[in-house]
Amino acid sequence: MNFFIKKAIYLGFITFFLGIINSYSQSESQNINNLIKQKKEFNRKNKNSIVYKIQLYNGNENQAFKIKLNFNNLFPKYKAKIIYKSPEWKTQVGNFTTRLEADRVLLIIKEKYSGAIVLEDKI
Repeated sequence: MNFFIKKAIYLGFITFFLGIINSYSQSESQNINNLIKQKKEFNRKNKNSIVYKIQLYNGNENQAFKIKLNFNNLFPKYKAKIIYKSPEWKTQVGNFTTRLEADRVLLIIKEKYSGAIVLEDKI
């Protein structure tokens, strides 16, 4: 009989501790869900998104416009833009949402513009 009482007490302790562990894991899961919710809310309010651009040229104004015109003729699917950041003119392509997308297009563009590079930009 003493053996059965010890087993019952042992089983009671195990059940008690498993209940504590289960409630702790549920509260941790809830904390993680709350953090994810807060991060989504923060991202929605703060629109500082990162985009990727392919830079074809960095230099003087005349050459930047020539490269833009040439690029738009060679690759009508993509739109080149001229950006002026003192003291240089830049010819850039796209606002790609992922680095992978920008790298895929870069492989195509590099056939004609070997010096093209991918840049990260905040909008």
